[in-house]
Amino acid sequence: MDQILEIFTKANVRFIMLGLANTMMIASVSILLSVVVGSVLASLRNSKSKFVRGLVITYIEIFRNTPNLLWLMIIYLVVRIRPTPLCAIVAFTLFTSAAMAEIIRGGINSVSKGQWEAARSQGMRASQMYIYIILPQALRNMIPALLSQAITVIKDTAFLRMAMAYPELLGRIIVLTSKYTAVVQIFALYGLAMLIYFVICFILSQLVRHFQKKLQAEAQSQAR
Repeated sequence: MDQILEIFTKANVRFIMLGLANTMMIASVSILLSVVVGSVLASLRNSKSKFVRGLVITYIEIFRNTPNLLWLMIIYLVVRIRPTPLCAIVAFTLFTSAAMAEIIRGGINSVSKGQWEAARSQGMRASQMYIYIILPQALRNMIPALLSQAITVIKDTAFLRMAMAYPELLGRIIVLTSKYTAVVQIFALYGLAMLIYFVICFILSQLVRHFQKKLQAEAQSQAR
């Protein structure tokens, strides 16, 4: 027990919390930007132009069928965007936008044709129709899938130390483990990292279940 308490000094706790802050900052900004970019991609994928649809589909398929770690390393080592936090955000946004585009497209396609026709009858431009009519209604159906993707992004931030030596949560835990030799201390540090990731992702997963149940209840009530 003394060996475990030895690692939880104020300096170490602060060091770990800064890593958690880095993790949540990268994940939060990347998710928000991915929703914006994904919305644009989803709208363009429904374009009447075959060329535009082809470009968007190619983008989505490339990023959805290749590892995130690969793109993190390409953006950092080949494209060489700096500073490192910006590089991480760009890489995560490019990768996650492909998944978000499919989620958002599914949500958009779930909006009834009557809503589209009503928007057109009001003389709205395509951009106005999406912003004011379609996306707000589609968002409700997309929330569970968006939260599930957010969980994936948070967990994938653990790749940042390997790809670009960025001091996120797991990266800082690994740095601390190099200062201790007792197995119980190393186990406690990795256990703490696992616990932090679990708590964050479990809360989000519970929100996913809540929204899924809410949507199911609404669907059942409408069917009656």
